[in-house]
This record gives sequence, C-alpha cells and structure tokens, in this order.
Amino acid sequence: MPSRSAMVRPGGVMVAAAHHFLGSSPRWYKLAVAAFLVVDPLVLGLAGPVLAAWVIVAQFIFTLAMSLACHPLPSAGLLALEAVALGLTSPQGVFDEVQTNLSTLLLLVFMVAGVYFLRESLLIAFTRLFLAIRHKLALSLAVVVTVALLSAFLDALTVVAVIIAVATGLYSVYHRFASQRASDDTHDHTDDAYVHGLARADLDGFRAFLRNLMMHAAAGTALGGITTLVGEPQNLLIGDAVAWDFPQFFLRVAPVSVPVMVVGLLTTVLLETTGWFGYGARLPEAVRRVLEDGVRTRASHRDAGTTARLVVQVVVAVFLVVGLAFHLAEAGLIGLTVIVLATAFTGVVSEHAIGRAFQEALPFAGLLVVFFAIVSMIDDQGLFTPIVQAVLAQTGTAQAVTLFGAAGALSMVSDNVFVASAYITQIAAAFHDGTIGREQFELLAVAVSTGTNIPSVATPNGQAAFLFLLTSPLAPLIRLGYVTMLRMALPYALTMTAAGVAAVAWLL
Repeated sequence: MPSRSAMVRPGGVMVAAAHHFLGSSPRWYKLAVAAFLVVDPLVLGLAGPVLAAWVIVAQFIFTLAMSLACHPLPSAGLLALEAVALGLTSPQGVFDEVQTNLSTLLLLVFMVAGVYFLRESLLIAFTRLFLAIRHKLALSLAVVVTVALLSAFLDALTVVAVIIAVATGLYSVYHRFASQRASDDTHDHTDDAYVHGLARADLDGFRAFLRNLMMHAAAGTALGGITTLVGEPQNLLIGDAVAWDFPQFFLRVAPVSVPVMVVGLLTTVLLETTGWFGYGARLPEAVRRVLEDGVRTRASHRDAGTTARLVVQVVVAVFLVVGLAFHLAEAGLIGLTVIVLATAFTGVVSEHAIGRAFQEALPFAGLLVVFFAIVSMIDDQGLFTPIVQAVLAQTGTAQAVTLFGAAGALSMVSDNVFVASAYITQIAAAFHDGTIGREQFELLAVAVSTGTNIPSVATPNGQAAFLFLLTSPLAPLIRLGYVTMLRMALPYALTMTAAGVAAVAWLL
C-alpha cells in the first residue's frame, strides 16, 4: 500500500499553497496582491522605473487601507521585496534608511513593551479620569489637551502606546462582562460569540465612544508635536539645520502652531456638538456602571502586594516622563530602562511573561522597516525631486505657502523625517550660497516643520502615531479601519491645514 506522502498529488499541493497565501484574508484581497506582483514588472518594462515606483507606492497604501482584512506586514512586505528585486531600490538603501531611523525603531520596540508593564497603574488612573468627567465634550477636550501637552515633550508613539493600553484595558473589562465570563475565566476579548441582546448594542456604543476618543487623541499628538523642538523627530532635524535651541524653536513656530492648536480644539468642539464624521458617541450607562463596579471591585481586592506593585509602576512612570522630557537618553533606551525597573521590582522574571510585552510592538516594527524600504525606493527613484524643485522655484508668499502644502502632501504618503530632510537640505544650501537671506531661511524652515506635521494627519500613513494606532490590536476591537480613520481625520486635517496655510501666509 502506498504511503500517505506518496498519495499527495501535485495539484493538491498547489491548491493548498494557494490557500495558504495570505492566510484567511478575503479571496479578492489575495487576488489583488497577486495581481500587483505580476503587474509591477510589466509596468517597469513598459513605462520605466519612475512610474513603476509610483505604482508600488499606491499599492503599499492599498495594503494599509485594507489592514482589517489582512495585517499589512505580509502583503506590503512582498511589495517591498519586489521593489528590491526589480532594482527600484537596494538592500543597502533599505539598511541606510533603517540606520537613519534606528532611534524610532528602538523607541517602538522598547517603549511599547515598557508601557505594557505599567498598564495596571495607567488603567486605574485613566479609568478614574474617564468616569469622573461625565460630559463627553469635556472629556474629549481633556483628552486632546492632555495628549497635546504630553506630545510636546514626549514622543507621540509613546503617548499613543499609553492611550492604546488604557483603551484596550477598558474594552476588555466590559467585553468580559458582556460575554458573561467570570474574572478568573480564560477570556478572548476579540470574540463576540457570547455577547447577545442589549449587551451587544452597548458594546457597539462603547466601540464608537472609544473610536472617538482615540481619534481625538491622535489629533492631539499632532497638535502638541508641532510646538516644540522635541515634539517630532523632524523638528530636531530642522532645528539643527537652522541652529535653533528649544525656546527659539517654540517662539519661531508659535505664530503657526498656536492658531493651529486653537482651531484644533474648536474642531473638537464642533465635532462633538454636531456628531459629524462619526463623532458624538456617548458612553452607554450600562458600560459606565460596569466600569465603576470594576474600579470598586479591584480596590476591594487590593492587597499589600498589589499596592506595592502599583507604587513601583507609578515611580517608574514618573521616571519615564522625566527621562523623556529632559532627553536623558534616546527614547528607546529609556524604554528599555523602564522594562528593567518595572520587571525587577514587580517580580516579572519569566521569559514568557516578559516576552508577552513585545507582542504588540514587533509586528509594527516589522511594518515600519517595510515602510523604510518604500521610502528608500522613493529616494532612489527621485520621485519627490521634481516636486521639491518646483516648490523652491517659487518666490515670496507663494513659496512658503506652496512649501507648506507640498511638504504636507508628500508627508501623507512618505516618512515625515525624509520629506523634511529633502526640503531643509536644499533650503539650507540656498541660504549658505547667499540665494536667500536669514529671515527667509527661518520662515521657510517654519513652513517645512509645520507642513510635515499638520496636513499629514489626513492619512494614517502620514503620521507614525496614526499608523501605529491603525495596526494595533485595538483597531479591530473598536472597528477602526483605514477608511474610518480617513473619514474621522478629515475634519481635523481640513481645519488645521487651513489655519496653517493662513498663518504661514500671514508670516510673510
């Protein structure tokens, strides 16, 4: 009798391989990605490398848009590998981009894991805040202002990681209750199979409520990030090129950042008052009662060991804020320090327990490297060069306004630091060879800085914090997909960009 392996037919293997391609993703998505991989070499052969590179950029954005159908890493990674294989970029070019952004990768890997070990104290603090402010508008404004202040001194990825950890904790508390699972039962908060009746309606309402707060928080990171030298990585790059210290950067950017901040807060008020673009969702009373009961239950069961663990987490959290605010070291190294302190003094010593903290960060870290490969292709093929040259050929008010808009548009599809570097390098060269004066140099630097920060909120791939939120485990829980994020970010993008354009024009 032939063995089981001998009975396997080649046709069956091909069918199985096709089934395994991109796993459980929808069939139409698999076909689309396969078509991309087939079409790209044809475009390269027929139309040349520049058009082929633009096509791959569009395909990459498609994979981000379909993040709820399939995590972007496998499909976007295939596109990046194909770009290298087709010679549109090189392994060395990708590595150079990774080296340039190494601090961001270290930040992502270690800081997100560090926040994981502080989640218990963060959940208690933010739950009390959410429950103390009953009016949704007041809560939304509090979230935007708090996140903006934190993002002015801390990295936006760190701030978003904290908010995601808190929102996931809140969601899991109610989802466990709605699923009628005891606190000591194993529970999967991604599975709604046991949620029925009114609990399902309340869960949907809670999802909408959390979507609102997360998008307000995301906008807050942009509002705060534009104001200070340490608010965004490209700010440091631009500040170094123009020789601005912390106070000088704040004062020079303030004529743009302050009006944008005011308009951003007014946008929050408008959205929560009108309910436009999916905002205005209220916290269901049933959910509020469950969260309040959870707070009381946890407080009643808190023993000396729990209290000691919370004290350690609070102390480490204070160190985290101080370390980032005063830039005691690179943010990623501070995150690693947080991991060491939080695990050593709370008894978390097993490899399994420590490893769980890295589960959320590493998929996004991989996706970020793929993104750097796309940026490397953009650089190697000079996709932005004609745009940069056309903008810098302008003069007067038109130059600054066009620079603001062009930097924002390019930042929507590429890395903010890369776009800022492309512009500020040429502007600095024009200053040093005497083409423009010092005053014009500084005004154009403001336009680049604010341009890469403000309009880029229009798309999830325009800001690392937005992309992190989109690809986080929280996004599918609260039904926050790419299109939903686009729709909810649109009013902020429109109003903040309009305010930024007006402020830049007024500066000249």
